[in-house]
Amino acid sequence: MKLATFDAGAGPQPGAVDVDHQTIVALVGFQSMLELIDGGESALQVARDLERRQQHVHELGSVRLLAPLAPRSIRDCLVFEEHMRNAAHALARLTGAEPLSIPPVWYEQPIYYKGNPHSVVGHEADVRWPRYSKLMDYELELAAVIGRIGVDISRERALEHVFGYTIFNDASARDAQGREMAGQLGPAKGKDFDTGNVLGPWIVTADELGDPHSLTMVARVNGQEWSRGSSSAMHHPFDAIIAFISQCETLHPGEVIGSGTVGTGCGLERGRFLQEGDVVELEIERIGVLRNRFVR
Repeated sequence: MKLATFDAGAGPQPGAVDVDHQTIVALVGFQSMLELIDGGESALQVARDLERRQQHVHELGSVRLLAPLAPRSIRDCLVFEEHMRNAAHALARLTGAEPLSIPPVWYEQPIYYKGNPHSVVGHEADVRWPRYSKLMDYELELAAVIGRIGVDISRERALEHVFGYTIFNDASARDAQGREMAGQLGPAKGKDFDTGNVLGPWIVTADELGDPHSLTMVARVNGQEWSRGSSSAMHHPFDAIIAFISQCETLHPGEVIGSGTVGTGCGLERGRFLQEGDVVELEIERIGVLRNRFVR
């Protein structure tokens, strides 16, 4: 299933998207996507039944898609080696410092930071440029949505805890990020600003998506391709990430884990940054397109 949160004029509600027919079925009875996710397999079966009945159908173009869920937390990883190398050299050019080499720990375990779950917006929402930044950027990422509670999850069972996958645009104020990362903590205001975390356009359930590590990933700015990569290049795949994060720490349904930026998946790596009014489209195979305009 492709599951979205949308507003047809009566407030947010979860729905099931039919891309072929460009329709969305309201999943009446569920108050939110988190309620559906919390309900597990039995709730998903109810959602499937509601989709089959084709009641409360809307044309997709007549509704406003919101962020597919209000995540309980956001953890964002950095698992693409090409991005790591490219970004290190690009940030060094911005700051005048020597480029950092990749530390051994990066190869030994997934590295991640925790983002702000209250700054999430969805498809077609404006990303508001923070006033303290001159260098704005997009980041092309795949995100897993946790669907089952667990702690000390084995790598062999880890993907059983994934509800589905969505696209993540981790908008970045590069000048702020470059300054603060020199303090060996963060990022902070390079990432944390209202509308800075974009998820969507919907969640594709894990059973429909299949292998998350074989997906073509493309970014376009104003229709021009800037980035292309594949989730197959993840040095630490999602099963390893989930097993690592869940060590002595309980993962809960509705938590979001980002892959980090695919190689070449941001303007920083190309020495190009966004301009006022630019429209960024992130496309991931078998998921769809997430589109947003960056505005001051």
